[in-house]
Amino acid sequence: GNQTSVIMFVFVGFSHQKDMKVIFFFLFLSVYIITVLGNLIILLVISMDPVLHTPMYFFLRNLSFLEICYTSVTLPRMLVNLLSGDMSISFAGCAAQMYFFVFFGATECYLLVAMAYDRYRAICSPLHYMDIMNKKVCMQLAASSWICGSLVALGHTISVFSLPFCGSNTINHFFCEIQPVLMLVCGDTYWNEIHIILGGVFVILMPFVLILVSYGLIISSILKIKSAKGRYKAFSTCFSHITVVTLFYGTGVYTYIRPKSSYSLDVDKVLALFYSVVTPILNPIIYSLRNREVKGALFKM
Repeated sequence: GNQTSVIMFVFVGFSHQKDMKVIFFFLFLSVYIITVLGNLIILLVISMDPVLHTPMYFFLRNLSFLEICYTSVTLPRMLVNLLSGDMSISFAGCAAQMYFFVFFGATECYLLVAMAYDRYRAICSPLHYMDIMNKKVCMQLAASSWICGSLVALGHTISVFSLPFCGSNTINHFFCEIQPVLMLVCGDTYWNEIHIILGGVFVILMPFVLILVSYGLIISSILKIKSAKGRYKAFSTCFSHITVVTLFYGTGVYTYIRPKSSYSLDVDKVLALFYSVVTPILNPIIYSLRNREVKGALFKM
């Protein structure tokens, strides 16, 4: 049986910048409020305007809800830590935080693939688009994303927290990310490292390749459109999605698909801030500023 002497963990966070604690608190509080409000507004706008009840906005509504959940896994806890000065988290709490962080992150990877497939069908099969992307298909694609994300998170969490923790309990991070927690394990973590890389391939790299293939076919179809205005209109419906994919997958690939020898705690904390804090706040801005229908519906509301 697995015997562990660790009953709680302590985050290092940004403790080396203690004089910035108050500034960090109000900065992250502002980011959290803006992220939640921005994504809630998109949810309300899409739900209330019948014009936006299309497959593309169905997936966008899923993405906005996902971003609220994703941000809520890390930021509220970080705010409590900054305010109280208590940087500890229980063993079970750390496992739960890791599970939900991986769950929502992996789900977003798969959901972005579903959104790319939707854009491919809209541009490459415009006459049959609504028949192909009917309500049942959209529900199946969204449900598959959530289920796959949950299974990936369960596998990673069990593989990490079934290992013995009998040494240091200090996590050099601001939340229970996989690699920093794995560094506290007493035993051999070779197969866990392989598991992380393989997980990164199936959750990040393969979906990213599928998105690239979708956009290769989309660009091929757009180039066949004779008018420049028609080409611009077709491509403009994809621009927001391309921007989000670039931001999210760019940091994800570097964080998870690389060997342990190249792992840097300080660099990864900055990257984690980007994909767990910055990206969720940018998504509603990207999708609202670049989308006339969303702006029009927001104005009416």
